[in-house]
Amino acid sequence: MSLFRRIFLLNATVLSAATALLLLGPVTVSTPALFTEVLVLVTGLIVVLVANAVLLRIGLAPLQRLTRTMTTIDLLRPAPRLAPQGNGEVAELIRTFNTMLDRLEAERGFSAARALSVQEAERSRIARELHDEVGQSLTAVLLELKRIADSRLPAAAGEELRPAQETTRGALDEVRRIARRLRPGVLEELGLASSLKALAGESTDHTDVTATVRIDPHIGHLGEDAELVLYRVAQEGFTNIVRHAGARHAELILRASAGQVELRLRDDGRGIGDATEGAGITGMRERALLIGARLTIGPAPGAGTEIRLVVPVAEEER
Repeated sequence: MSLFRRIFLLNATVLSAATALLLLGPVTVSTPALFTEVLVLVTGLIVVLVANAVLLRIGLAPLQRLTRTMTTIDLLRPAPRLAPQGNGEVAELIRTFNTMLDRLEAERGFSAARALSVQEAERSRIARELHDEVGQSLTAVLLELKRIADSRLPAAAGEELRPAQETTRGALDEVRRIARRLRPGVLEELGLASSLKALAGESTDHTDVTATVRIDPHIGHLGEDAELVLYRVAQEGFTNIVRHAGARHAELILRASAGQVELRLRDDGRGIGDATEGAGITGMRERALLIGARLTIGPAPGAGTEIRLVVPVAEEER
């Protein structure tokens, strides 16, 4: 039965019942109307309106639930689908909405995967250029400065060249550090555990933040995509801790349990509060969706912020 017919029948039933009561009951209307007659009619009208409102509320309740879902849905945070309650057009509308969500999430996942794949390729290209072009140029400059300093120059001239050497050496180290962050080649060379330990040390080096890393030794190879997502989420998390959290200590935990691997990154900083999520957190959520992982970001026990990423893995991958 269509929504129009159900509402029409509900109203017709209520009005028909009210008419039958007026026709068959002892109620009459005088001219002019008596106070008791007016009281009876007003009471009857209130009863009719209340009954109509209750029946309409029951009939339209599935639409209200659908409206709340539509206003709160977030494609980056998949939620259980709304059950197709109700009859006729309402249930069909809910099923159509669920189908649309499935299609949108699939299309967003495909687009995000393609965009992140292009992003990783671009990161690798820039890292190679930094290492091969800029790095080699700075190395050549450093060797030339050393050759000039080692030549038969006055001692004062050699001392004047020393700051230039140190500046060039610092720039070379910075270029290499940026190249490593752009392309985590250490993942392929040393594995996930060593990469995360190196990342924690490198991210908090020359800062006031101390980092503790605890990794389950029984975690094996998880696959290239899963390990890259874990590394990138930890990398973005450490960046936020150093830049925004105002923390003194950070703790990274990676452990395995039945059918999943869990990454936790905590700090004792000021917490995320009511701040809106930036591009970094949005990127983490998109990466998590690519491998079917669950990402939650919230207050840590005590103080600060906790990032929790749960990655489902097959037993043969561990």
